[in-house]
Amino acid sequence: MVKKLWMVALFLMVSTTSSLAQTVVNTTTDSKSDVKTEGRTIVISPPPSAISPSIGSSSSDLCTTGVSGAVQTQILGVSTGEMVRDENCERLKISKTLYDMGMKVAAVSVLCQDRRVYDAMEMAGTPWPFLGKIGEQAADEWKVNPNKIPSPVVLETKSDVQKRNATIGATVGGLALLLLLL
Repeated sequence: MVKKLWMVALFLMVSTTSSLAQTVVNTTTDSKSDVKTEGRTIVISPPPSAISPSIGSSSSDLCTTGVSGAVQTQILGVSTGEMVRDENCERLKISKTLYDMGMKVAAVSVLCQDRRVYDAMEMAGTPWPFLGKIGEQAADEWKVNPNKIPSPVVLETKSDVQKRNATIGATVGGLALLLLLL
């Protein structure tokens, strides 16, 4: 019997606690906003329009490269472009074509016009052709005619490149300032 009383008391406590735990909140929100926006755009001059010429070389069989540039101020615009010829590329293509046609001596002769190839063949102990002569006969002719040996290649140093870039930068900067003053 005591057990039943405890059970009834426990049931009453749980049921009254959960019913008292419920909370009801009523809120009312009233909001109002007015937004007014105005805008105005004034174009004083058209945008700059100096356009560099397009110099494309989509084929990899060309030994040229396109270089172009443009500068524009509000008053004056200048654009230019040109093709730069790669002589070493041309030499390699000519040599390969001659070799493919079976003219091996002529192909080597074309490559020997580059002093680097000339020096490499000399260091390898392989004489380069001279007016149709090959082997030791060609080496003897080169010794007799040293004025026909290609001139040495002077490689650019880092300071040479920096000086050249500084000169170009100063020139371009001066031109830009001049154009801005116009």
